[in-house]
Amino acid sequence: MSVMQEFKEFAVKGNVVDLAVGVIIGGGFGKIVDSVVGDLVMPLVGAIIGKPDFSGLFLPLASPPAGTAITLDALRKAGVPVLAYGNFLTIALNFLLLALVIFVMVKQINRLRAREAAPPPAPDVVSDSAEVLLLREIRDSLNK
Repeated sequence: MSVMQEFKEFAVKGNVVDLAVGVIIGGGFGKIVDSVVGDLVMPLVGAIIGKPDFSGLFLPLASPPAGTAITLDALRKAGVPVLAYGNFLTIALNFLLLALVIFVMVKQINRLRAREAAPPPAPDVVSDSAEVLLLREIRDSLNK
């Protein structure tokens, strides 16, 4: 079997196609979640705790050259080693908020699915026919 035939069989398997669809939908879903976090949640967090962007927080690990502005970009351009812990804090906060938003969304989706998948109500009990009643009486008398 040639390599092209093997690749063709691999590429058209259902799992590979499902994975490709999942990746494409996941990319679109990621943009939606990013928008929810960036456009809806972060402004609320910013209103509550102040500016949630900590990316400007840093600690220079060496003396900057004379005349260099003490900003993160200027220090990096000057080649000064900088511990940019603020950027890490911003990314960690964004991740926590993203995880919270996804958790809430998945929980709501599962709740809606459970509501849709509720078992149908039991059918009303109909009166038994005369034959069924007679058979039950015979069964009960044989059990005695």
